[in-house]
Amino acid sequence: MTKPDSPASTVDLPALRTWIGREHLDEDELSVRHARLMAATLGLAQHAFNAGTPLPPLWHWIYFLEALPPAELGRDGHPARGGFLPPVPLPNRMWAGGELEFHRPLHLGAKVRKRSTVRSIEHKRGRSGELVFVAVRHELLDGEHVAITETHDIVYKHPTPADARPADAPALPAATHTQVLEPTSTLLFRYSALTFNGHRIHYDADYCREVEGYEHLVVHGPLQATLLAGLARRLAGGPLRRFRYRGLRPALLGAPLTLNAAPAGDGFTLWTALADGSVSMLAQAGV
Repeated sequence: MTKPDSPASTVDLPALRTWIGREHLDEDELSVRHARLMAATLGLAQHAFNAGTPLPPLWHWIYFLEALPPAELGRDGHPARGGFLPPVPLPNRMWAGGELEFHRPLHLGAKVRKRSTVRSIEHKRGRSGELVFVAVRHELLDGEHVAITETHDIVYKHPTPADARPADAPALPAATHTQVLEPTSTLLFRYSALTFNGHRIHYDADYCREVEGYEHLVVHGPLQATLLAGLARRLAGGPLRRFRYRGLRPALLGAPLTLNAAPAGDGFTLWTALADGSVSMLAQAGV
């Protein structure tokens, strides 16, 4: 449960909100080679990805990569704060979740434009103290047509105390489809490389323990979401119409993850379960 802003807050919310409305434009080619590297990372057949092949759901995250020199990176390996995203004065930042709508397919080999806008900045209090939520709206355009709209939720926070109670997951149906994944350091390294993600929680175990309070390397939230979206697409036998996901609890290297799915309405409820059965990421897919 979160609480509203407190007078003792260290966050200058009005100053941060001056970032609302900032826009960033980018363009990229949906390279076949990069898609095949992603396929290899996930254990898929590379020969199935050629010019004109529809891009699988959430694979657009391996494109439109931001390449900054070392001097422009923060301590955590992410871009230093105060550029496109606001300079939130809280030490940890995480990809908390998001929502996507798929309007038309994107195809490998296409040149695609991306328009990103800071939509909202909110300040709350949670189990670990102050929280700042930044929502960014992305639109991917194929020519003049919007192919994907996406809201990306980023949370800034203090390290979570070791004795903090994890977020509660809603009651879930019995899974009708399951798949066990054994994350490896190689998988995390390859996904970080494919997305040009320098966040040290995915490859620097000392940083995880000493700075951010994790016992081991953290499995990427976007990687989990990509795996769940791929599972939904396989079960549906066709493209997704929408996908919503939310991280509830970090998944750490050294323990298996179980991908789960159950029919729900016009699609599926999906989640990744940790070894103790608790939920790491929860998602809904519409097909």
